[in-house]
Amino acid sequence: MPQISPSCPLQEASCDIITELVGLREQVSELSELVHTDTLTGLSNFRYFMQALEQEMERTRRTGHATGLIMVDLDYFKKVNDEWGHDVGNKALILASSLIKASVRKMDAPCRYGGEEFAIILPSTDRQHSILVAERARELIASTPLEFDGNEIMLTASFGVDIFTGVERGCAEEMVKRADGYLYKAKESGRNRVCIAPVEEKIDNSSVNQDEKDALFGLFGRASNLSDSSY
Repeated sequence: MPQISPSCPLQEASCDIITELVGLREQVSELSELVHTDTLTGLSNFRYFMQALEQEMERTRRTGHATGLIMVDLDYFKKVNDEWGHDVGNKALILASSLIKASVRKMDAPCRYGGEEFAIILPSTDRQHSILVAERARELIASTPLEFDGNEIMLTASFGVDIFTGVERGCAEEMVKRADGYLYKAKESGRNRVCIAPVEEKIDNSSVNQDEKDALFGLFGRASNLSDSSY
């Protein structure tokens, strides 16, 4: 006697209703992933990025574990498009995205922010380790040529880093604005480098009391052997 599936509303061994529901659930999951995925690079898209950053900032407020944000922009990308065409430009974006993804942990969220700009959300990551992640990605991009049709192009990227510790005011858009500011400082300083706010500037802009400032100086002191302006 065939065993009846207990989950089947028709009490049949093989249930077409359950099979259809499972199939529909899989389709919904696939569509949800497509909504949050950049079709060219396969990274998470801008929509997902903003939602995820807000969530990580809220997690920081609850737990006290810092969130790192890295903004990345390919250097002289317009020149690549102008000299080699948009197909090669797309290849450069795909290569850069794969190298960025290879530079981060599974828990991190590399995203395509738009155009030739990328963003990386680093959950539970302090200042020092955020700098190390950015530097690792920078070195990997700078040392990996884009090869196509017998040609070779060397790419570089500039990086801006911001850290949210839970004491700063503002939302995700303001954190992005700060990181973008350090990114453009990297551009102005010669490109192919990582920029982050000096510890003093970061604390003075956070509207915290003196005891909190002293505690933060002690926390960030471990990173004092690293340059704050370029890497």
